Amino acid sequence: MKLVGSLTSPYVRKVRVMLAEKAIAYELIEESAWTATTTVPRYNPLNKVPALVLDDGESIYDSSVITEYLDTLGNGALLPRDAPSRAKARRDEALGNGIMDAGVAIFLERKRDAARQDAAWIARQRDKIDAALKALERNVASRGTNASLTLGDIACGCALFWLEFRLPEIRWRDNATLGPWARALEARPSFASTKPPG
Repeated sequence: MKLVGSLTSPYVRKVRVMLAEKAIAYELIEESAWTATTTVPRYNPLNKVPALVLDDGESIYDSSVITEYLDTLGNGALLPRDAPSRAKARRDEALGNGIMDAGVAIFLERKRDAARQDAAWIARQRDKIDAALKALERNVASRGTNASLTLGDIACGCALFWLEFRLPEIRWRDNATLGPWARALEARPSFASTKPPG
C-alpha cells in the first residue's frame, strides 16, 4: 500500500504513527496539496492529505477513515473492542482532529496579508484549542499512567506536536499533566521516526 501526504501534516503523521505502531509496511509518496503541480487529486478528489492507496489501486481518504481501516490490519488494535472504550478512543481522536483543524485554520489565516487577516476568526480558533487542551488534560488525568495506547492518544499527540511545530506560542508543555504525557509519547519509536523535518 502507498500513503500519499506531506511530512509536516499532522493528519498524515497520525496515519504514519499508526502504521509504525502496527508494523505495517507501506510506501510514502511525499506530496503537498498546496503546489500548482500537486498530484493529490488523483488519490483524493478533495485535494487533501492523507490518502491511502490500496494494493488494488483504490484510494481511501480522510485520516479517520484510513486509521479505522488500518486498525483491522497488522499487530494489535488501537481502537478498543468494547463499545464504551471504543467510543472514548474515537472521541479523543475527534478531539485531536479538532485541535489540528483549529490550528491549521490559524496557520492559514496568518499566511494572508496582515490587512486581510481576521483577528476574530483567529481568536475563535484559539478558543477551540484552549478548550480542547483542557478537555485533553482531564481525559489524560482520568486514565492514569498505565493506560494502553489508543488511536485517540495518537491523534492528540500528533495535534500537540504540530502546535509546537507551527504555533509555538501555545505553550502546552508547561501543563503538569500534558507535558509528561507527551514526553512519553514522543519517546515511542513511532513518534520519534515521524517527527516533521526542520
